[in-house]
Amino acid sequence: MSYQGFISRLSKEEQDFYDIKNAAAEFYRIKKVPQEMERALNELFFNKPEDVYGYLANYFTNLSAPPRISRLKGREVYDAAGQLSIETEVFCIICNEEKSMSSAAISSHFGPKETLLDLKAKSQERAVHVMTAVQWINEPLNNMLKVQNPCDQSEVDHLLSSFFMARYLEEKDNCNKKEESHSPRESEVVIPSPPPAQTKDKKSVDKGKKSNTAEKQFPPAEPLEPVLPGSLAIGSVSLAVAKAGAQIQGIPLYKYIAALKNRKAPTQFHIPVSLVTLLSCGKNSPGKLGLLEEVILIPKAGQRVKEIIRMTLELQKEMMRIINTSTKTGATQAVLCDSGAPAVNFERPEQPLDLITEACTNIGLALGKEIHLAVTCAAPELMDYSKGKYEIATGVLKSPDELVDIYHTLISKYPAVVALIDPFRREDIDQWEKLRNVIGHSCSLLSDITYKSRVPPLRGVRGHILKHIHETTVSDMIRITSEHQGSVLMGTTCNEPCSDDSLSDIAVGLGLDYIKLGGLRGAERMTKYNRLISIEEELAQQGILVSKEKHPPPLFSEKPQEQSTTAESTLSDTACSQVTASVSIKKI
Repeated sequence: MSYQGFISRLSKEEQDFYDIKNAAAEFYRIKKVPQEMERALNELFFNKPEDVYGYLANYFTNLSAPPRISRLKGREVYDAAGQLSIETEVFCIICNEEKSMSSAAISSHFGPKETLLDLKAKSQERAVHVMTAVQWINEPLNNMLKVQNPCDQSEVDHLLSSFFMARYLEEKDNCNKKEESHSPRESEVVIPSPPPAQTKDKKSVDKGKKSNTAEKQFPPAEPLEPVLPGSLAIGSVSLAVAKAGAQIQGIPLYKYIAALKNRKAPTQFHIPVSLVTLLSCGKNSPGKLGLLEEVILIPKAGQRVKEIIRMTLELQKEMMRIINTSTKTGATQAVLCDSGAPAVNFERPEQPLDLITEACTNIGLALGKEIHLAVTCAAPELMDYSKGKYEIATGVLKSPDELVDIYHTLISKYPAVVALIDPFRREDIDQWEKLRNVIGHSCSLLSDITYKSRVPPLRGVRGHILKHIHETTVSDMIRITSEHQGSVLMGTTCNEPCSDDSLSDIAVGLGLDYIKLGGLRGAERMTKYNRLISIEEELAQQGILVSKEKHPPPLFSEKPQEQSTTAESTLSDTACSQVTASVSIKKI
């Protein structure tokens, strides 16, 4: 009987069912379902797993389509300081189902010290930045990254950097147009008449020349680089996508980032040395001293994180005992500051260092051998521009050259201090080099350039502090740390998200030698310390933890390790050129 004859003898329902069976068979043939089913059943029989359906589920999961980003969700959150920030949540389609894969929040910064501006105005500015970031995430970035592979970090970061660059140029163009519209037309320019001639005696003329010379020798402050509203969205989305990629691949974030940087999973890892803030005694502390914003403990390389924390707590306990029972140190008050360390009432820079020295002696800790010290000077915040001098303590003013002598004296008296962070403003170029020449053999000079990204290198600086803020993507951090191995220290900010411990994973994955997480108080810092401990224990259990020996002084070597180019290939040439113009952190 012919096919047509067979069909004609079937009822309408039977014909429809027959057509559906043929269509299904063709669909299965095209998708190779019978072959895969046969292969799966054969492997199932030979392996005879205890969980039969779990085995089949895993088998077919490996055959499923790669995950794709389905949507992004941006929301306002509050950081550890109770200020508005941004969090990004990434949703992906996995095995035909939408799943929330990850969320990430990063630090927000709008100036070195927010207290310098009116608090209400600053809060309004922050609200604008956060609202713009939420709008970017939920609309243009959501549409742009939809159906992207969350495991293709390079492509995602390239798209994010291109988006940011377009907004950056658009904002720059708008600013230029506003300036042009407010500038007087050529026909309206009024040429001021010259001032009337004045006669001066020789002494007044000489005095004026001397004053002018002094003014010329004092370089004015460089304008702060403005933060583009919404830039928080870029760094937040980049980190959230990286966390999603790590989860999809079933590996920790630090291993995922290490594989991105090295183009393959490393066989060994080391834990960055934790630099712990011991004391805070800057201008925001209760005392008169402003010069030493933070005194930081540098433990001996090879110590476990738990040991470092225990040692630091023991040392701080002894310091507090000395403060409470003696007036010898000159410290009469201690409060907890934003850095998570006690802020103590001091008047002279020697006092906090004397306190630490006495406490180390009392508990049998060899200062200069078992531990060293670093000092965050935060000198740019101490400059009195009306006098052209640094106010290192209340009413005590010093010129940049005088400050060189003060640092030299301190380092000579306290050789355990092996690093100074921001000892001058960036504008005091000559003093950076002078200080390097007199103490560089035993003490490293570091610069925090979070707010000065597009600037030339400073002479005398060996390393810088890297912070994950604003439009900085994961690929940016990989590129920067690869180009400048041995000169990068990962640092936290005052406005850290409470629950996000990704910074610890980032530092381990990037293979950094040092990480600065602040003091041992506050959930936003202790979550990161606890994550470091967890990573360290995990690596030790797997037998892939190694100790990368570093022997200060100084903190960083005079000649950093040879530059690596492995990570540069993770970014296209176009992405690199775009990122360079927009990144918030650079090698100095």
